[in-house]
Amino acid sequence: MTDGDRILSCEHVIVDYDGFKALNNCNFSVHYNELRVVIGPNGAGKTTLLDVICGKTPPTSGTILFGNGISLVGKNAEDITKLGVGRKFQAPSIYGNLSVWQNLDLSVKRASKGVFPTLVGNTTPAERARISEVLETIGLTEQAHARAGSLSHGQKQWLEIGMVILQEPSLLLVDEPVAGMSDKETEQTGQLLMTLSQKQAIVVIEHDMDFVRQIANIVTVLAEGTVICEGTVEQVQADEHVREIYLGRAKVAH
Repeated sequence: MTDGDRILSCEHVIVDYDGFKALNNCNFSVHYNELRVVIGPNGAGKTTLLDVICGKTPPTSGTILFGNGISLVGKNAEDITKLGVGRKFQAPSIYGNLSVWQNLDLSVKRASKGVFPTLVGNTTPAERARISEVLETIGLTEQAHARAGSLSHGQKQWLEIGMVILQEPSLLLVDEPVAGMSDKETEQTGQLLMTLSQKQAIVVIEHDMDFVRQIANIVTVLAEGTVICEGTVEQVQADEHVREIYLGRAKVAH
């Protein structure tokens, strides 16, 4: 792939909290329709990376370019969402007292925002067809009219992924999607993300290496706010620097 195929390019990004660099000269890029997994030990800067991409945390310095060279630096989270960056946080954020369908209906990308179209039943046929399509994609068609709060943990995660997808992002950021899931739910989540990556680029933060092996083509390893390795799962696992960090064998230079 060429540089022109990149949907996201972060160059020399620094996030400095009074001397502590959560990101330290971080260079990270993602191509269109790529499913990228980011791993690293606790405190490596993984969530901070997502935070600067989606506008939650402003970088101290560096450039973040999206799509056709649009700078995300200085833009707020809402504007970045409108540009096509969607984010699924680790803990599912859904409306538990509403039905699955109503949750999705509230998330449909519309010209006129707000809950009014949903409350008065003014969803258009095209919007209803899109919701039905997403329900099938996330595997919740049979639960469409169930109360969202009654879903299993995994199903709640899929519902929120569906809610983000209905905003039509071209880049989806997902933070530890399988934490707390059963083995079956984990496998289904991997299949869902691989399906979605046919239509949008996806960046997944994850600790579960079995899950990483299931879904990843390219893995990025972060440590102390810097990318230290990138490659296939096999290449990353064979890298001596990565092994030292994960096994706690990094030796202090004398």
